[in-house]
Amino acid sequence: MLAAFTFNTAENLPIGLLELIADSLRVSVSAVGLLVTGYGVTVAVASVPLTHVMRGVARRHVLTTLLAALVVSSVLAALATSYWLLLAARLLTALAQALFWAVLGPVAVGLFAPEVRGRVLGALSVAGSLALVLGVPAGSWLGRRAGWPVPIAVPAALGLVSLVTIAVLLPTARPDEERAAYGTRPDARRFGTVLAAGTLAATGAFAGFTYIVTFLGDVSGFSPSAVGVLLVVFGVACLAGVTVTGAVLDRFPRAAFNTAVATQAVGMLGLCATGTDPVAAVVFLALMGGALGPVYMTAQNAMLECAPRRTDIALAANSASYNAGIASGAALGGLVLRLADVRGTFLVGGLLTMGACGVLVGAGVLGRGATSAGRRCVGEDGRVGG
Repeated sequence: MLAAFTFNTAENLPIGLLELIADSLRVSVSAVGLLVTGYGVTVAVASVPLTHVMRGVARRHVLTTLLAALVVSSVLAALATSYWLLLAARLLTALAQALFWAVLGPVAVGLFAPEVRGRVLGALSVAGSLALVLGVPAGSWLGRRAGWPVPIAVPAALGLVSLVTIAVLLPTARPDEERAAYGTRPDARRFGTVLAAGTLAATGAFAGFTYIVTFLGDVSGFSPSAVGVLLVVFGVACLAGVTVTGAVLDRFPRAAFNTAVATQAVGMLGLCATGTDPVAAVVFLALMGGALGPVYMTAQNAMLECAPRRTDIALAANSASYNAGIASGAALGGLVLRLADVRGTFLVGGLLTMGACGVLVGAGVLGRGATSAGRRCVGEDGRVGG
């Protein structure tokens, strides 16, 4: 859980430090936004290949190596004196995270019975969501007072604690012998649907969220200190979302995923439409926050169920597609920011999320049709007929 918190904090810290980094390194805000894009592209490209290469290595050794990479890259990022050095350090962190989420899920849920896997993922997601509640806001606050390199260095210390803990306590086992190594209900069609919807939802979310600080200041009129508080509100909403979703995920896995995607769409489009009203902005910001964590968590849970083959490969594919969405969303948001304004980033993001809803609705209709056809073609004696 501490490792999940640390990786998510390291990933999202630039969002709260955009302007500070831009001013210090003398680059544009949109260029700093590309730190998120480059991170996402690296995770998207490297997740599946790295998982495949490391498929036979004991997970305790893999996790400790990944955390060592996080420690080193965080120190290098804090010491960076140019934009390109900072980008290189970020890409090293991204390489570690590319494998981290694929490995962590099967290791954690494999320690428990299948019927409580949703709650286990919920616990990990709570830890990850605390990055938005504590990590990013605290990093933004600390960066304004001590300079942006200080919060960038903090994940090194947290990662070291996680590394030592896992090295000492986690049992060593062959990956293919873990209880969660394979899907409980393999389904290639649902696997593809979840990947497509999750990618669209991630693209939409980060087209807007990457530039949330600019939106809250320029459109909603909040002061810099108030924006810091609102980032906490966003994180608390995300934490509440994953907590509630984790409690019901084992009973309603598909409904939980669909609801999270739809809620994200409402939050983003609501921000675009009413963002100039401070009260409405807070309401729709909370709705978006309440959906962002559950979208990824429920998709991960679906991978553990419908993975056509090994779950680590399925989770790597889900992480790759989600981070491809993050990268393309951040890049798309930057393009919209240059061509229009920051409000347009949330309009585009909301429409993309509506596209994810369309994928889920279409898959549901097709699925019901296939089921009905199957019932018509199978007689009471079990033979296929007209």
